[in-house]
Amino acid sequence: MMPKIFPGEQTLFEDMSFGELRASCGMSVEEVASELGYSPSTVYRWERGETAPKAAVYRALELIARYNPAQRIARANDFSFIDLFAGIGGLRRPFEEIGGKCVFTSEWDRYSRQTYAANFHDNPFEHELAGDIRPYAADPSRVPGHDVLLAGFPCQPFSIAGVSKKNALGRPHGFLCDTQGTLFYDLAKIVAYHRPRAFLLENVKNLERHDGGRTFATILHVLREELGYEVHHHVISSAQWVPQKRERIFIVGFRESSAFSFDDLEFPTGRQPILGDILEHDVPSKYTLTPHLWNYLKGYKAKHEKAGNGFGYSVFGPNDVSRTLSARYYKDGSECLIEQKGKPPRRLTPRECARLMGFDEPQGSEFRIPVSDTQAYRQFGNAVVVPVVRAVARAMASHIVPEREVVRTDLKLAQELADA
Repeated sequence: MMPKIFPGEQTLFEDMSFGELRASCGMSVEEVASELGYSPSTVYRWERGETAPKAAVYRALELIARYNPAQRIARANDFSFIDLFAGIGGLRRPFEEIGGKCVFTSEWDRYSRQTYAANFHDNPFEHELAGDIRPYAADPSRVPGHDVLLAGFPCQPFSIAGVSKKNALGRPHGFLCDTQGTLFYDLAKIVAYHRPRAFLLENVKNLERHDGGRTFATILHVLREELGYEVHHHVISSAQWVPQKRERIFIVGFRESSAFSFDDLEFPTGRQPILGDILEHDVPSKYTLTPHLWNYLKGYKAKHEKAGNGFGYSVFGPNDVSRTLSARYYKDGSECLIEQKGKPPRRLTPRECARLMGFDEPQGSEFRIPVSDTQAYRQFGNAVVVPVVRAVARAMASHIVPEREVVRTDLKLAQELADA
């Protein structure tokens, strides 16, 4: 039986916030909510410090963090990480959940920085919220030291050229030449300078095939041969976590040899999510397509169907799974229109997009959207699917801090013991 923490007993955790204590248990907000029988919105309010949980909740978490007899538990801030090309923070949250502390953020788009700042409450920031990464890549000493580098880097065209030809011409080869002028080059310089324990890079599925595979070959050559990292990559579809067919490539690297494998990812069980899980019930009329736009989309699709092309809108019902949400969704919403009886279909609302990308629970509304609909659509269309990143982060966790295993513990039992 777990020992009891009595009122007034000195603990290692007395100065921790709820969020830090939760992270020390290796549990996500959603797991704490599910195991303790609270709604995720309630636990998120505890996380943000808007309300406080009962003392028994703290005692239960303390018991788990301190006395779990089976394995060493993740402590808050076991490792540090930086968040490059951060967007609205889709990579950050899962790495905080496994015990990481963000020490540097870079995102060039000012509207995305606005959303990021609204949802991560080190504002004024404990660390710098930088814009353009290039000045920091030019002088990587300006970036704090870190254990893990996260980057959803944009794919800019570059290709690898023959080393022998470059040698013959007296030109340098390697990433100082082959990738110079790209944003990948900038993150590679930061990796080369700081030598983090691990990195996670995310990009579109087509990165593997870009320029006949030469772009991806260059990236792997730089990471493996020039920077000396053990590298794993895998394309993952989001459809098992959210009702959206969104495939993205994830590239994981470790400075030292590891036993990491994408085969260790934990996938959800139960039925596949459907759009009905995330749809709002009372949607303002402004999201319904105008008759003019609806007629235009139907005519555009008919023209391309006649020509044998597959271009055009897609209309979905509540039992369907969406196509990939893109950054151009604000223009006409054509990749995912929601059917409506007796009138033209409608766009998803920004809140539904937040749910579709996993920033909110299926019927949640905790993620803050402080920008216009146009900017919100762009941001969610460019984002990562948070539950997918969560699965990758958990698979990486014990390899980032090798002596630690993130565990899932019976919080209900722990709370009963704390209440006893």
